[in-house]
Amino acid sequence: MQRLVPVILCVVLLLSHEHAAAAKKNKPIEKVTIELSSSMATPGSTLVLSGKGFGPFKSTVANQVTVNKVPALVQRWEPELIEIKVPFKATSGFVEIMIGKKKVLAGLLTIVLPEIEDITPTEAERGSTLQITGRHLGLSAGARDPNTMFGVNDVLVGGVIVRPQRWKDDKIELVIPANATSGDVVVRLASSDPLPDGSCCAPVEYVRSNAVPLTLRPSIRVDPISGPVGTKVVLFGQGFGQSKERMDDGVLIAGKSATIAQWKDDVIVVHVPLDAESGPLMLRLQGQERVLAQFAVHVPRITTLSPASAPIGTLLRINGEHFGFYSESGATPYNFLDFNTGQNRVEIGGVPAVIYRWNDDRIDVWVPFSAKSGKVMIYRSATKPNLGGLCCAERGTMAIEAGDFTVVTPMIESYDPKSAGLDATVTIKGSGFGTFLKTAEHADLGLNQKAYTRRSDIEINESEASATVLSNVSRTEVLFNGAAALVQSWTDQEIVVKVPHRNLYGIGKKGDFFDDLATGPLVVRRGSWDLLPDGTCCSPKKWLTVEAGQFTIEAKGLPDDGYWTNNRPDASTGQ
Repeated sequence: MQRLVPVILCVVLLLSHEHAAAAKKNKPIEKVTIELSSSMATPGSTLVLSGKGFGPFKSTVANQVTVNKVPALVQRWEPELIEIKVPFKATSGFVEIMIGKKKVLAGLLTIVLPEIEDITPTEAERGSTLQITGRHLGLSAGARDPNTMFGVNDVLVGGVIVRPQRWKDDKIELVIPANATSGDVVVRLASSDPLPDGSCCAPVEYVRSNAVPLTLRPSIRVDPISGPVGTKVVLFGQGFGQSKERMDDGVLIAGKSATIAQWKDDVIVVHVPLDAESGPLMLRLQGQERVLAQFAVHVPRITTLSPASAPIGTLLRINGEHFGFYSESGATPYNFLDFNTGQNRVEIGGVPAVIYRWNDDRIDVWVPFSAKSGKVMIYRSATKPNLGGLCCAERGTMAIEAGDFTVVTPMIESYDPKSAGLDATVTIKGSGFGTFLKTAEHADLGLNQKAYTRRSDIEINESEASATVLSNVSRTEVLFNGAAALVQSWTDQEIVVKVPHRNLYGIGKKGDFFDDLATGPLVVRRGSWDLLPDGTCCSPKKWLTVEAGQFTIEAKGLPDDGYWTNNRPDASTGQ
């Protein structure tokens, strides 16, 4: 208010001079009670004059409004209301209305200019939110403003025009655009004055606030921002340098160096170290430190282990959270590129299991052929970096106990009948049969590769023949003298199968044919594998076989002989 006192005094003096000049020229200035919508306004803002006796609008010559002698653009004129745009060149002074030859004094208007007091933050990334606080920043509805023809208030960020998200007279919020550069932040208020004849409109001009500097930093995306030890964390950005140049450059989590796996100008790959703790993830580059995110170091937790007991070849499911991912020990930004599993593994009774699925909240493994009853342990691979963050001062694992597992051996108590015809059902009773595997993942892990190799013939039940595609791709099956039966139902205590056709008709391959397989052993078997000594998958499929006894396939259920002598029933018709 102290700044406004001299202005008001000057305006009062101007008013007295105006009255004197009007008296000399015999141009009366009528004193009419008129209310201004505001006593202070910025150039370009809308000012409303409320009163009576304005009369109808006739022309831009007969109906005018001035602000301290500067003509204003009239947007609306009604007998009791006038709406004007405060002119760009106006200064503080009296608002006067000209109605024909009559001049009406409307009141005193103080012109104020936008002023930025502070911006938050002063250093920011593109895409982040910038807050501007100040005084007389005006108002704006942006592109939705009905007065867009008179220009739209905006903000300049490093020379780039930005339309803010929120705009109040004392606060503006905006998202820094991707094409912005470091530079000054300036608030611009648009204004359009009338042409000399009072009509619309002169070119839009802008009143500018003071300039406040803003420094923009390259955006860096961190993925992920949480995980257990060993988690691969990737920084995507620009300007990191083609390699790690300084000893103290690196990525730190809660003040401890992460193990650097790759450093390029646009990407940095690190691994969460063995001794990591939750805290700020910070990039130290060229002597400057920058906090990029808050990283949460999780501890894996087990919720369920199912089943608790089963035979080999069973799919063992471990549910929980924060297991991380299986193949994230490599140096590439994406896990599937190098598929480096490190020392990530699951052991059952000290024997490594075959990994089928490893997600952050679930791990599925096949119980290996050599599995033993005991603890199920999950091992999470991680390292400790050398000085400077390079790999590796120490390699180790974090062990998580999932629970106890008992390996069950299948036992057959009875089977009935001992002989039957084709397609007859046979019931096998016992215990420890486990579950029937219905997954599309084949028993022979290399089957998908062998399917594309040229072969001379298909071997029957000869698992040692590694050069050909095997016929037995199941891991839960019942064999009648070496030929698989169709399983009707399979539970842990009972299996129901149908007598197969092949044994009675005979089976064979090139150069060999067996025409009498009607009598032979009835067996139940489960297949599985073991990991190789180097930890890779897998050994040839191995079988756990339990024999029920001898079974004879009777010559029953054969097709009608008439089928062979008259295999075209339609030949005797006129169709």
